[in-house]
Amino acid sequence: MKLNYLRFALGFALSVWPLGVTTVAFAQDASTMPEAAVLTVTVVKPQKRDWAQTIPASGWLAAWHEAIIAAETGGLRITDVLVDVGSVVKKDQELVRLSNQSVLADLRKQEAAVATAKANLAQAKANADRARQVKGSGALSDQQVNEYLITEETTEASVASEEAGLQSQKIKLEQTTIRAVDDGIISSRSATLGTVVSSGSELFRLIRQQRIEWQAEVSAQYLPELETGMSAVINGPRGQIIKGTVRLIGPTISTDSSRAIVYVELPNIAGPRVGLYATGSIELGRSAALTVPETALVFRDGMNYVFTLNADNRVARIRVDVGRRLDGEVEVLSGVEADLDVVEAGGAFLSDGALVKVEKANQ
Repeated sequence: MKLNYLRFALGFALSVWPLGVTTVAFAQDASTMPEAAVLTVTVVKPQKRDWAQTIPASGWLAAWHEAIIAAETGGLRITDVLVDVGSVVKKDQELVRLSNQSVLADLRKQEAAVATAKANLAQAKANADRARQVKGSGALSDQQVNEYLITEETTEASVASEEAGLQSQKIKLEQTTIRAVDDGIISSRSATLGTVVSSGSELFRLIRQQRIEWQAEVSAQYLPELETGMSAVINGPRGQIIKGTVRLIGPTISTDSSRAIVYVELPNIAGPRVGLYATGSIELGRSAALTVPETALVFRDGMNYVFTLNADNRVARIRVDVGRRLDGEVEVLSGVEADLDVVEAGGAFLSDGALVKVEKANQ
């Protein structure tokens, strides 16, 4: 019995001994293994740039000047509409024709009235000339002489009046053809064939000279720095970049938004549409900027950070203040110096003091 017990104890000890030795050996190997890098990174040096100092702006594209083309005479029917929305027109180009039969009839009637008045004037002049010749001879009384002379003056005035009426009818005849007041593009049309127009009724709207401007809103705090002639950049549709020039700074500030309107003159190019909302910036000048790639920024807890590389290939998290952004780079206002190595990308996967492997150092 005792012999069997000894045999069992000896066998159990022999079976356990190799496992214990293996566990101790593994623990010793783990403690001597080198620390693995958590990430392979690329580092860059902050770059010194000469960047434009800009202020943000946003607003609507609007017509530089919009002309309203209306009927100057009323009671006539539209017989021809010669242009439509989007038509590019020249100054004095025909846009609409009105019915002119009644105007022509009135014109002929007035021409006849002028002819009658001139005939009456000729007769009055003849009588007045004879009265002047016999004046003082006793052939005519002084009263009759004065009557002839007054009749002459009256008929002269009558001729002038009838001629003015004739000129008015000619103008009315010209107004039956409605023309463009300037070069430009038709932005709206309310003229309809067959409509009887009234005097002053709007028929078209015209964007003068096809000029469009950007009515940009800027914060009132920037107004002391703004001047006419400054350059502006607008982010147009489909990534189109449009450059303009400040032509006018609005004299008033909105009490609701504390913003003022700056009028930016744009080049006459195809693409922008009136009514399009656009964002952009106005350039105040140029200044030096220390920049890093935007990919180097890590945004945590409402703050911006970058990771810099130490001599032992460990990273340090540094809080930075940022400013302008351009072409994938961001201006660093504080926190880093030009001689530091900054992790170019992947900072979101790093922690302060983490060991990294440097793949390549870009200068």
